[in-house]
Amino acid sequence: MDMLKKFSHSSLALPLAALALLLLFNAVFVTDFFKIEVMENGNLYGRPIDILYRASSLIILALGMTFVIATGGVDISVGAVCAISAASCCVLLGGDISGVPQHPFFIAILAGIGAGVLAGIWNGTLVAKLKIQAMVATLILLTAGRGIAQLLTDGQIITVYYKPFSYIGGNIPGVSLPTALIIAFLMVLLVILLDRKTSIGLMIQSVGINQTASRYAGINVTLVLFCVYIFSGFCAGTAGLIEGSLIRAADANNCGLNMEMDAILAVTLGGTLMVGGRYYIGGTIIGAITIQTLTTTMYAVGVSSDRLPAVKAVVILLIIVFQSQKFKQMYRDYMLKRSASGQLEASHA
Repeated sequence: MDMLKKFSHSSLALPLAALALLLLFNAVFVTDFFKIEVMENGNLYGRPIDILYRASSLIILALGMTFVIATGGVDISVGAVCAISAASCCVLLGGDISGVPQHPFFIAILAGIGAGVLAGIWNGTLVAKLKIQAMVATLILLTAGRGIAQLLTDGQIITVYYKPFSYIGGNIPGVSLPTALIIAFLMVLLVILLDRKTSIGLMIQSVGINQTASRYAGINVTLVLFCVYIFSGFCAGTAGLIEGSLIRAADANNCGLNMEMDAILAVTLGGTLMVGGRYYIGGTIIGAITIQTLTTTMYAVGVSSDRLPAVKAVVILLIIVFQSQKFKQMYRDYMLKRSASGQLEASHA
């Protein structure tokens, strides 16, 4: 009973409960949902693998978004930055049908990630240096980002025939797990390392709780804000490479479309409040997997892609209700009454 009570107050309770409900639904209503097969080339195949595979870029985006939201900000430009990143990489590789890249593969990868970092520097400058509200500052790239990607690709969808580019969003020959999943795992390790082994996590939380008090405590608030937006851009650049590799092309209109909303939803579902302060990396990861599980489940039961946002809107509404102070107080009151009732029954016995 005590363990259940501790779990109910845990930051992981909500995302784990949501994920458990989705998995239970799939176990009952979706045939062979948990079936995993090994293909002839040794790669793993099945809906659970597909969920983790497709959630990889969302996990990476959500990790950067976690730090941003923890400072009391938000980055709604990450989806458009994904498009810029993919476009930058694909333009350098070129669309030569012979498969010969126009520039070295390593340079193209650096350009894709570098584009994300530059976008982060732009957002960080507006938010940290010029003190523009995060929503307004990142709205600029949300609006202009896809236009920039269109300019890079000259308004065309550039298909990349260079085979190693497909390994980023696919599988490296001889490796069973998708490369994107490996990249996401390494990014999670990096974030955990920064959070546990350095004082960065403490400074981010401090800035999110009270910027003025953080300045008096000797924390360089401007630098912290600047760095979290750069890291968010770095994550968006990495995710953009994965998204571009999945279709082996630069599609400025659709690459990363609406992923910023999924990333924000994953972070809030994971227990991190939009007002800033304490954040939960584990909750963010589970939240991202839950969002992708929801998407896969809806497709499995025949819900069309144009109706999927309505389902996610319901999820957002439930999260807002469950995380509200009113609901939490009602839950605490209920638990206190239940505890008092149990003690009363025990005394009469």
